[in-house]
Amino acid sequence: MPRPLRLSRMLRLPRLPRTRSGQRRAVQGFMLLCVLALLPATWMYVSTGDRLRTTADAPRTDVAVVFGAGLWDGEPSPYLAHRLDAAAQLYRAGQIKVVLVTGDNSRADYDEPDAMRTYLTARGVPDRRIVSDYAGFDTWDSCVRAKKIFGVDRAVLISQGFHIRRAVALCQAAGVSSHGIGVDEPHDTTWYYGGARELFAAGKAALDALFEPDPRFLGPKEPGIARALGFSPSGV
Repeated sequence: MPRPLRLSRMLRLPRLPRTRSGQRRAVQGFMLLCVLALLPATWMYVSTGDRLRTTADAPRTDVAVVFGAGLWDGEPSPYLAHRLDAAAQLYRAGQIKVVLVTGDNSRADYDEPDAMRTYLTARGVPDRRIVSDYAGFDTWDSCVRAKKIFGVDRAVLISQGFHIRRAVALCQAAGVSSHGIGVDEPHDTTWYYGGARELFAAGKAALDALFEPDPRFLGPKEPGIARALGFSPSGV
């Protein structure tokens, strides 16, 4: 068989059922798949509906969590810089006391938390008020580690609007009572990519919330938050 003909047969679309009842079942099956695909996103919207805020009406909370969003030549990417700007604004306004920066430091030449710390200190947040989580490899890991490693029970979360619902939903599932601040961004290519990515990430988020897997790296408890708040670290 000639190769082009063989490929055309392999790529041929499946035939629709010829009977009316078969067509009806096919449509019903397609609709069911669509509903199942949208369930995780629906869960995120329903579970976080009353927990989104702005920097102007953020609740007064001891801890803010800023999630990593990539580095450009060792500096925070524009999206990450905007998250850190919001955290610095909240600190200067007295709305928060400590910033937990959580990101990827899986290799020596890539250190999101230290870059985030440097950016914040340059904008008026004292170094002693910044705590670094070097194993925040994804949103679920960051939320679980905030609770289990750093002892955070309540926090304001800071991210972009397309990601903040997932962050709040996952931190709530991890046991951190959370409100989210979605940083405004221009609707550029990155914004649309992030929004589209969330449709797929919602499925993983639902599974994480359901099965509560351990983070990639858990490790021992750390007293950084308690020390930054001026509390005794005993028992942390």
